[in-house]
Amino acid sequence: MARFTLPRDLYHGKGALAELKNLTGKKAVVVVGGGSMKRFGFLDKAVNYLKEAGMEVALFENVEPDPSVDTVMKGAKMMQEFGPDWIVAMGGGSPIDAAKAMWVFYEYPDTSFEDLITPFSFPTLRTKAHFCAIPSTSGTATEVTAFSVITDYNKGIKYPLADFNITPDVAIVDPELAETMPAKLTAHTGMDALTHAIEAYVSTMHCDYTDPLALHAIKMIHNDLKKSYDGDMDARDRMHNAQCLAGMAFSNALLGIVHSMAHKTGAAYSGGHIVHGCANAMYLPRVIQYNAKVESAAVRYAEIADFIQLGGNTVEEKVAALVAEIKAMNEALNIPKCIKDYEGGIIDEKEFMDKLSQVATLAIGDACTGSNPRIPSQEDMEKLLKACYYGEDVDF
Repeated sequence: MARFTLPRDLYHGKGALAELKNLTGKKAVVVVGGGSMKRFGFLDKAVNYLKEAGMEVALFENVEPDPSVDTVMKGAKMMQEFGPDWIVAMGGGSPIDAAKAMWVFYEYPDTSFEDLITPFSFPTLRTKAHFCAIPSTSGTATEVTAFSVITDYNKGIKYPLADFNITPDVAIVDPELAETMPAKLTAHTGMDALTHAIEAYVSTMHCDYTDPLALHAIKMIHNDLKKSYDGDMDARDRMHNAQCLAGMAFSNALLGIVHSMAHKTGAAYSGGHIVHGCANAMYLPRVIQYNAKVESAAVRYAEIADFIQLGGNTVEEKVAALVAEIKAMNEALNIPKCIKDYEGGIIDEKEFMDKLSQVATLAIGDACTGSNPRIPSQEDMEKLLKACYYGEDVDF
């Protein structure tokens, strides 16, 4: 038996934010990030709509990129004191992911973060509050997923938390919010969404319910991401839908080792963080080459190549065409080829090599590894990570 879970209601299209005024409750906490929602007026709109619904509203602001365990605990404490029956998370993936974790600790104050690391081990939610997610970026799709990524800065590890309990009750996918994204963020979030869809399609957990969502998302992203990056707002609006479809696919089919590697390299190095979507974009071509050694995965990659009309006669040619197309997309979006080139070389080579064994072990143990079509050994993962550092192709 398999399971397919989505938010109960998803409102989409321009002006969908106004649906907030139809929520029923007494108190709402709005969780937001660093200020873009406030600068562009969307936070005020959301608060006013919630007040129009008759709710008392409190704000939890300034959730950082790659939200921390500390931020989650602070937010949960604020919720415990305020007592909301709606948690409304608004912005990029970070405030929405943080709010999902806050939700658990609000309803179960005695839970520890360590209790949540094991996938699908969460307590039953909705004993105190329901959850509404409103994305402003077109990548994470956390508004429709059972996932939240939280960083333990003391350990330098990003933890992907996974449980169907944290799938939002309501998702509001209003493209007007995404039209405020700068080009670099558009590129990184777009390639994150492409990775979601591709990994979902080749996941060992894929099914008839997830496959069409993944394929259509891939086609939309392939057609519209570069246009969106160049400032075409119609394409930007379509990308907001595409990333959501990719999220529906991967929340139910799960992901693979592109994400395992991105999670475990993202906060591992003293030179700085590797932005999640950029990491996925750099790692994806090498992981496809690695996974394609498994025949069933190669066939699935070839089907993707056929669906977006990349050409090729044999499975091998089609896989190669897909890898080449992703590399070309990265180049067109000004995404570096490898970790060594990231942000002018902020990830020190010696530190990378010193931590290689540990990061590889953590990546293998990541929650996303289990549904990858090829389970890597320690040696394979170390070789994969080195290929991603130096920008080398993979043939093992």
